[in-house]
Amino acid sequence: MKRKIVTAAVAAAAVALYASASFAGIDEAKKWVNDEFQPSTLSKADQMKEMQWFIDAAAPFKGMEINVLSETIPTHEYESKTLTKAFEEITGIKVNHQLLGEGEVVQAVQTQMQTGRNLYDAYINDSDLIGTHSRLQLAVNLTDWMAGEGKDVTLPTLDIDDFMGKSFTTGPDGKLYQLPDQQFANLYWFRYDWFQRPDLKAKFLKKYGYELGVPVNWSAYEDIAEFFSEDVKEIDGVRIYGHMDYGKRAPDLGWRMTDAWLSMAGAGSKGLPNGVPVDEWGIRMEAGSCNPVGASVSRGGAANAPAAVYAIRKWDEWLRKYAPPGAASYDFYQSLPALSSGNVAQQIFWYTAFTSSMVAPKSAGNNTVDDAGKPLWRMAPSPHGPYWVDGQKLGYQDAGSWTLFKSTPVDRRKAAWLFAQFAVSKTVSLKKTHVGLTPIRDSDIRHESFTKRAPNLGGLVEFYRSPDRVRWSPTGINVPDYPKLAQIWWQQIGDVNSGVFTPQQAMDRLASEMDQVMARMQAADEAGNVYGGCGPRLNEEQDPSVWLNKAGSPKAKVNEKPKGETVDYDELVKRWKS
Repeated sequence: MKRKIVTAAVAAAAVALYASASFAGIDEAKKWVNDEFQPSTLSKADQMKEMQWFIDAAAPFKGMEINVLSETIPTHEYESKTLTKAFEEITGIKVNHQLLGEGEVVQAVQTQMQTGRNLYDAYINDSDLIGTHSRLQLAVNLTDWMAGEGKDVTLPTLDIDDFMGKSFTTGPDGKLYQLPDQQFANLYWFRYDWFQRPDLKAKFLKKYGYELGVPVNWSAYEDIAEFFSEDVKEIDGVRIYGHMDYGKRAPDLGWRMTDAWLSMAGAGSKGLPNGVPVDEWGIRMEAGSCNPVGASVSRGGAANAPAAVYAIRKWDEWLRKYAPPGAASYDFYQSLPALSSGNVAQQIFWYTAFTSSMVAPKSAGNNTVDDAGKPLWRMAPSPHGPYWVDGQKLGYQDAGSWTLFKSTPVDRRKAAWLFAQFAVSKTVSLKKTHVGLTPIRDSDIRHESFTKRAPNLGGLVEFYRSPDRVRWSPTGINVPDYPKLAQIWWQQIGDVNSGVFTPQQAMDRLASEMDQVMARMQAADEAGNVYGGCGPRLNEEQDPSVWLNKAGSPKAKVNEKPKGETVDYDELVKRWKS
């Protein structure tokens, strides 16, 4: 009996395998192009040419089943539910696209790197790990892969130069290690309708001496937060607040700070996409080098410099003074959708990944759109702190990017690479961008379909078409091992929120711990070339004043409350368009 059951199971599996492979072809591709993958920057004829290429390139892998992993956001939900189905019907390759929280994705990536076990055949892994991947050399160097072993499965029309985030996924060696799949920025979010009210504008001008508008600096943001929380207090019978953020002691509190918060305050150096020599984490790496030399001010870093301490202090103060009750106990996933309740005037640190939920209709419980579904809010450039100087990055941009590992068998890696390219191909990418609103291709965001849709997206299209977008970038190459260093942050920042340590004490501890971890990386690199010779080489400690008295970052203390400065939103958009 047992033998018969096994035999039946094998037969059933064979039938299923045959069924999945038998219908793969051009007719299925035509159906998907006509019914789903519109609009596109390609003509339907050119879309069909791309699909024919996928059918031909996938032929050796027809019937294979592969596994990929990403975090849970609307873009990846579309890939998991819709694109996997399309890819299987067109190529005969079945893709299990699993969705987990960002922290779990990083953990899986770290486990595969440490053990060499092939947990997944590909990952959509944040480009924040570019410094890790380029040093450890466990991820596939895509530049060499596309020209060599993976050439036969590399889409001729991939058009790498069309990807807005390619600089984010390029290592210090100039090689591409990851392929952008989705990206979103953290920008300033505000209630445009409230900011336009003549009575509120007059009241604000009388109290603060300048116009209510998009804050250019943190002083203005603080004044606006105070104004709405303590002066306005109520609009249309609803208690309102001037600020929103989160503070729960959890891993996402670490991302809240490593996502360029210190850089927005001005802690880093000039340089795009990341500061040179000091980056947004406060880690120093000299120009032309691949060796980080320290995070503490005593080693030339800026993680515990006045700008970093100011950044953490303001986060804590604003959360306590101006955010809705309970915000300090929110995590990332709770705080951002909370804006749709309609009781917050502005948010300094808002991810555009939530645009799709913020343009949901009133019937879905979204109180930040009008009866016609038009947004009552807008997104605008982030304000900067008093230590910021022109030429620095101004905020963070997440770039979830396809990452292949050498530990994945070559045939499975090739099949996964085919799906990765399918998910970002010009045939598919414009429709996917309309679904998830996380644009990766310059050609997509400039398409006429987004010109028509722009008025309903609160400034998303205007931002991504603007020259300012280059000032938003992910974690850069100064961070030698993201998984090892990132986990330090949330614990130290959590101690500020709980009142155990002051911001200065917490940042001193954080900088010291980062240096200790980097010292261990240095020892491993020197002994076994673990980081390819590009591991840390820490500076000897000196009195912090030696570094603070030098030009550039780390920066000595400045006046942390200059006069507030704002700009009219409509004038800002006109400047972008001109």
